Amino acid sequence: MTFDQKQKTALFRYSVIAPLESGTSDPSISNNEFFRRAAEKSYTDPEGKTVTVGASTIEKWHRAYKKGGFDALFPQSRKDEGESRKLDQDLQSRIRFLMKEHPRITAAEIHRTLLSDGHIHIGQVSPSTVERFVRLERGREGFSSHKDMRRYERTHINEVWYGDTMYGPWLKDKEGKKRVFLIALIDDASRFIVAADLFFHDSFENLMTVIRSAVSKFGRPGLFTFDNGASYRNNQMELLAARIGSSIHYCEPFTPTGKSKIERWFLTVRMQYLSSLDMRNFHSLEELRRDFAGYVSRYNQTVHSSLDGLTPQERYFKEPERFRRLPQERIETDFLLETQRRVSADNVPVINKVEYEVHYRYAKQKLRLRYSPDMEKVFVVEPSGDLTPIRLLNKQDNAVVKRERVRLSEGGGEV
Repeated sequence: MTFDQKQKTALFRYSVIAPLESGTSDPSISNNEFFRRAAEKSYTDPEGKTVTVGASTIEKWHRAYKKGGFDALFPQSRKDEGESRKLDQDLQSRIRFLMKEHPRITAAEIHRTLLSDGHIHIGQVSPSTVERFVRLERGREGFSSHKDMRRYERTHINEVWYGDTMYGPWLKDKEGKKRVFLIALIDDASRFIVAADLFFHDSFENLMTVIRSAVSKFGRPGLFTFDNGASYRNNQMELLAARIGSSIHYCEPFTPTGKSKIERWFLTVRMQYLSSLDMRNFHSLEELRRDFAGYVSRYNQTVHSSLDGLTPQERYFKEPERFRRLPQERIETDFLLETQRRVSADNVPVINKVEYEVHYRYAKQKLRLRYSPDMEKVFVVEPSGDLTPIRLLNKQDNAVVKRERVRLSEGGGEV
């Protein structure tokens, strides 16, 4: 299994347990009940297949995550677990055919039919697996293309943060005229802007800067809700959410109502802030940032019509117990980008065309690397999960470094 396959498997496992880890599951049910309900659902695995997962397996993933974090969900080794108990596409099609031809047929009868027809053999697929699939299929009967869309509001702060990017004004600085982008996060229950900033690029690196600012101050949310833009829907965002213990929900395409609160705030920004802004007064992004930060502060301290006479700030800070802050060392390590690179024979990995140097024991190997967006800090991820810093390649220094030699014993072994 390649590293990418292992990573996708770990992300899949986290997606199954994410509601429990991020605190977005039903608080009235026990962990065992969560495992049981999760086992009744169908999931799309990294290979695009529809699968179910046993309750004991889900519990095992939960325990591993609690003990070792996201990295503990990586497959440690390949195992032959015998016959697959998944329903492949052919079996699913056969079951749907039987259900269509015999509307009153039971799951047990379907299982017996599959056995007698030779589509499965004894022990390959359990009756309970067929029963779950039949129950899910029948639950879809009466499906309407019209979606049940209703306004809602979360009960507590930090349950859901909405994030999005807005096209801002053009700013003329020393390098010319550039488009400004606003990236913001708003809390669902309070309408409090937990973080917002201006950038010249709409990128994941800038989104991560905004998220880090919010999480450092107010802790992690249970759920991020984003659209499907490239800055938001990517492997780096999924890894970040898994490390800090949050879930992600991506809105369906062409449904802006899925994140209406952040869209409504963007409209407020256009009407109250941008409409009266004279861009000739600003000559750098930093000047505009300072001015915009003042506007965000004023918004957070202004009574909101939907908050029963409270300001977003007052409503947000009514529940300080909902701040799930992370230790500073977690902030430093979790908010790093991650990549995999092959090390050359002379111990050099390359990230974004920049050469670094690692210990010679890594020569000709593939390494997991984590690095800050500004590339000031770059680390090797050791098998233990520890981070070892590495440095920029300095060919001049290497020219005078005495090389370590491997001495062999008379028998041919290393000394």
